[in-house]
Amino acid sequence: MRAPRLLAAALLIATVAACSSEDGGSNDAADSKTVTLVTHESFAVSDEVLKAFQKQSGLTVKILRGGDAGAVVNKAVLSKGNPQGDVLFGVDNTFLSRAIGAGIFTAYQPSGADAVPATLQQGTDGKATAVDYGDVCVNYDKAWFAAKKLAPPTSYADLVKPAYKNLLVVENAATSSPGLAFLLGSVVVEGENGWKDYWTRLKANGALVVDGWEEAYQQRFTVGSQGKGDRPLVVSYASSPPAEVVFAEKKPADAPSGVVTNTCFRQVEYAGLLDGAANPAGGKKLLDFLLSAQFQKDVPLQMFVWPSVTGTPLPAEFTKYAALPEKPLTLPADQITEKRESWIDEWTRTVLR
Repeated sequence: MRAPRLLAAALLIATVAACSSEDGGSNDAADSKTVTLVTHESFAVSDEVLKAFQKQSGLTVKILRGGDAGAVVNKAVLSKGNPQGDVLFGVDNTFLSRAIGAGIFTAYQPSGADAVPATLQQGTDGKATAVDYGDVCVNYDKAWFAAKKLAPPTSYADLVKPAYKNLLVVENAATSSPGLAFLLGSVVVEGENGWKDYWTRLKANGALVVDGWEEAYQQRFTVGSQGKGDRPLVVSYASSPPAEVVFAEKKPADAPSGVVTNTCFRQVEYAGLLDGAANPAGGKKLLDFLLSAQFQKDVPLQMFVWPSVTGTPLPAEFTKYAALPEKPLTLPADQITEKRESWIDEWTRTVLR
């Protein structure tokens, strides 16, 4: 999930590095005391939470970050049977069937998985476990729209109107999980016969496509770039606003960004034990940890998503500023499985060529 979590990750790299390591190598099969977590750039965990797990388990956690979720999954598929690590975290429901179908995971049900709602476990085939969820949505710069005396958009349909020309930045659906989620949302809203025409109109209205979330949010979005960007609309997350508040040098009275809730597509993130893992026993312990009360409680203000385990307490900052749509856009897992590759191909021909 490419996400507001990068705001947290940037601040946590130094402290996490004290109790984990990151490099481009794979596990040493003889090192049963090291377990490697393969994940995306926006994975984050509190220093004290990770240290507590390492002390309790006797394991050293090596964190291997590798770009956006889509890129991480693609690398895992290419290295099937000889994985870079033991556990993969961060594959979401837009790419899950690719991972399951390619056979990169081996079945394991972590301790605590029975407290994860069945709705979050659809399509896993017992080989991956939901760790968190959130919503990919269009975010807007409140101050920018107020200064222009322009109402922010409220729907997919608004984004193709002349009033919003050259204002939106989106991620590449072929390389970015939020980009793909936004594409899938357009399929829900416009239908299988109308989404390509919608993207033709969106492109004509000046929508800018970039490779991933970090470039879109931190470089082009006016809020995420601290005013250096030129786009007051971005495809990001319903939980981006609390991240802006929590990590602001001077705490604002309100979040500087808002969420267009009618554009939100539900995204679920999973973790699984990689087939061929050098340390499968350590990998199982790490998966148990990802569903533990300590880690799940840490999730909201570290990765700015909702914990998957029912009953996990939420911090006030998160509940106050994060948007949780009542009816997020969704697609059945089997439909994503059947159509994803053709939709991406058609999107690429329509938007990038």
